[in-house]
Amino acid sequence: MLIASYNPRELGDTLIVIVAQDTPKQAHTVRDGVARIYDPETEQTLGYNFLAISKILPDISGNGQIHLTETDVAALNDALEAAGFAGELVADTDPKFVVGYVKTATPHPDSDHLLVTETVVDHDQTLKIVSGSPNMQADIKVVVAKVGAMMPSGLIIWPGALRGVESDGMICSGRELKLANAPQRPGALILPDDYVVGEPFDFERGQSIFNA
Repeated sequence: MLIASYNPRELGDTLIVIVAQDTPKQAHTVRDGVARIYDPETEQTLGYNFLAISKILPDISGNGQIHLTETDVAALNDALEAAGFAGELVADTDPKFVVGYVKTATPHPDSDHLLVTETVVDHDQTLKIVSGSPNMQADIKVVVAKVGAMMPSGLIIWPGALRGVESDGMICSGRELKLANAPQRPGALILPDDYVVGEPFDFERGQSIFNA
């Protein structure tokens, strides 16, 4: 997993790279403009902050999540090694927002409003995703934010559990995806039939879904 975020207006010329979920205890080491954040009990790397990223990636731009290429990640690893850290970053270019198909939706064993879905995503993979959407049902196409996705709000999707049932991803509403004219109320975005299961969700095309 590799999630990168760049917000020059708020954080200056700093690229935040996340490779693992936060832990209760964290420590950091800073060398040559690179900060490594890690779990002091296990030594697991949680992420890196590159404090002058324009020197490493001169063409960086944008505000929010940054999709790094394999070439970008190689340059970051070179910078890590030059600072005395391990060049341990691995490029993650798999799409994180994909068209899914809800194959089944059954009542949660410990909730009267949650449903446990089996949802098909890319590579014919079936994910168990718990949903509280009031319009959730089987035999619909939806947008799935897979584990490792960063929502437009900045929320990161991690593996989790709801009321004791594992849930690997999130079925999104138009509001959560910040689509134009999306209803500002709970409810999964049900996609038209011409969307293809497993394909990356096209946010640009999605902006027209709720047009009058």
